[in-house]
Amino acid sequence: MSVHVLVDMNLTPNWVGYFATHGIDSTHWSTVGDPAAPDTELMEWARINHAAIFTYDLDFGTALALTGAAGPSVIQLRGRDVLPSQAGSTVVKVLQKYAAEIEAGALVVIDETRLRVRILPLGD
Repeated sequence: MSVHVLVDMNLTPNWVGYFATHGIDSTHWSTVGDPAAPDTELMEWARINHAAIFTYDLDFGTALALTGAAGPSVIQLRGRDVLPSQAGSTVVKVLQKYAAEIEAGALVVIDETRLRVRILPLGD
């Protein structure tokens, strides 16, 4: 996967190391931005740096829907255990399988029972 992954504050920085072991380039927001920054700041950073936002927060998907934005891509992880030790293999498989869609612009929702991939902008 050639797209960079920006790991949101609501997910452990351990994701960065986990992704690295699978050849996925990533950055935890705490290393590049203000931990208290609004979601709009993360979205702008991700857009400028050609990154997909990896988050547990539903607000990013809502922002994409309300604005009709074509990016950045957002990967939402849902479920009870969002640690790399539990969800990591599933997330990596999804990132690899849907790399082209994520690079083009998509909202990807991964939860315990299903996977949804919607191409951006939403509502088209």
